[in-house]
Amino acid sequence: MSGLVEGKAAVVTGAGGGIGRGIAVGLAAAGARVVVNDISADNAQRVVDEIKAAGGEAIANTDSVAGRESAHHIVQAAVDTFGKIDIVVNNAGNLRDRLFHKMSEEEWSQVLDVHLNGSFFVSRAAAPFFREQESGAYVHMTSTSGLIGNFGQSNYSAAKMGIVGLSKSIALDMSRFHVRSNCIAPFAWTSMTSSIPAETPEEKARVQKLQKMEAGKIAPLVVYLGSDAAKDVTAQIFSVRANEIMLFSQPRPVRSVHMAEGWTPEAVAEIAIPAMQNSFYKLERSPEVIGWDPI
Repeated sequence: MSGLVEGKAAVVTGAGGGIGRGIAVGLAAAGARVVVNDISADNAQRVVDEIKAAGGEAIANTDSVAGRESAHHIVQAAVDTFGKIDIVVNNAGNLRDRLFHKMSEEEWSQVLDVHLNGSFFVSRAAAPFFREQESGAYVHMTSTSGLIGNFGQSNYSAAKMGIVGLSKSIALDMSRFHVRSNCIAPFAWTSMTSSIPAETPEEKARVQKLQKMEAGKIAPLVVYLGSDAAKDVTAQIFSVRANEIMLFSQPRPVRSVHMAEGWTPEAVAEIAIPAMQNSFYKLERSPEVIGWDPI
């Protein structure tokens, strides 16, 4: 990764540990100057010290992504310290897992505020700088919990699918300024995923697989996506799982039926649905679709 983002300035949110730490360290090792954002001052500073000890350049920032003004401060910290902003990595996250019919409004809002609103606020704060310099790269963390599905994560899944739509819209709206926006669905064992339930044999097996996947494995793809080498890569959804990199499909029509005289509810039941039913997606969860062992 050495030198691929030499001289660029990057913001990594939620970078005090886990995936964010790995990304911040990876970007710094590749030549970027990094704002290490985390609501824990101790964790953020620990990562900054690690980067500096390795010869890199970084500063700590403890502003929350979940508010417009505080998110602006995160981006402004990069501009004030490094003179510019080139890369935004929206990684900050939280979990408030609960079955849908038991989820509280607070549990819903807390997750949406950090993941979806946070990604918007930080991205929006960087947009004027990206537009003016006619360059920039966004990398957003999504999840297979949204892309495929999972139990007890309606808040998290909705936020992560919202991020996919946000990323696509940014890519479309800012392509004229040569700004790119991509998503990564990371598989890794971190302090956040350690709260995933592990009560049933199936859940325990899933957690054992997750524990094999190192958080630092996500960094190489992020570094690439932030570099000029990825100038033609935008609006994509990737996933990293140990030593695998996957490209995800995106929704497109898979089957079409028409009725010349128009549809009635009865005709839908008798003709349309039977014609399309073989193309229906099963009600599956992420570990059932991506069920092979990490490589």
